[in-house]
Amino acid sequence: MKTEVAYRGSTNITFSSPLLRDLRAIYTLWFRDIIRLWRDKLRLIGAFVQPLLFLFILGGGLKGRVLTAGNTHMNYQSFIFPGILAMSILFTASFAGIAVVWDREVGFLKEVLVAPLSRTAIVIGKVLGGSTNSLIQATILMGLTPVFGMHLSFWKVLMALGIMMMIAVSQTAMGIALSVRMSSSQGFMVLLNFIILPLYFLSGAMFPINGLPNWLSVLAHLDPVTYGVDLLRGVFLGLHYFSYPEDLIGVCLFGAVMSFLAIRLFNQESPS
Repeated sequence: MKTEVAYRGSTNITFSSPLLRDLRAIYTLWFRDIIRLWRDKLRLIGAFVQPLLFLFILGGGLKGRVLTAGNTHMNYQSFIFPGILAMSILFTASFAGIAVVWDREVGFLKEVLVAPLSRTAIVIGKVLGGSTNSLIQATILMGLTPVFGMHLSFWKVLMALGIMMMIAVSQTAMGIALSVRMSSSQGFMVLLNFIILPLYFLSGAMFPINGLPNWLSVLAHLDPVTYGVDLLRGVFLGLHYFSYPEDLIGVCLFGAVMSFLAIRLFNQESPS
């Protein structure tokens, strides 16, 4: 559907339908975020270095330790591998909100907000861009599974990709929701680290969550990242603390809440 607007003394000017404009905006913002990351070599290398440090230095140093999780015994490096994937997704997806703050500082966000586009489409484009970037990086890291003796079937690979995408969407939406009211990238970095570091360390990525002190166990159960890590560990190692339905509900509910907040706050954002 197209809308034609005729001006006196001029030819007709044809505008695309609102739906088509929004779809083009989603694609453009998604593609822009992907290009920005993959052209920034330093940022790209840094995104891989952090999880590799945890995996090979911390995990390698404790590799000889036999970890007991439930009734399963395994070396520490294998246990934390799903958590390292979650860490890669968590940090990369959450930092997508920094791009929103940067766009505000350079004036690009104002241009987008005054364009005849739906604010919801803008959020969807940003969420998909950040999620895709984090999923690509986590997928590359997932190629290390044979190094740790994990050989996944085709269906398990698909399951892992689906779970990682769900985690990525929820964390990107959280980062964008947090960025809406931030005017300084430095302030946003402080706030983001204040939030995502506790989320990561309470998620059971680095240690089993069974047998924790009561106060720590309560915090781990309230942490939405815990359910994503548990899902990944179930796929990679067959080891999980919660049931699969509980994990899926935890991840999907958090993603839905964060997406709603991001869209709601963005629709209240002033272009000035």
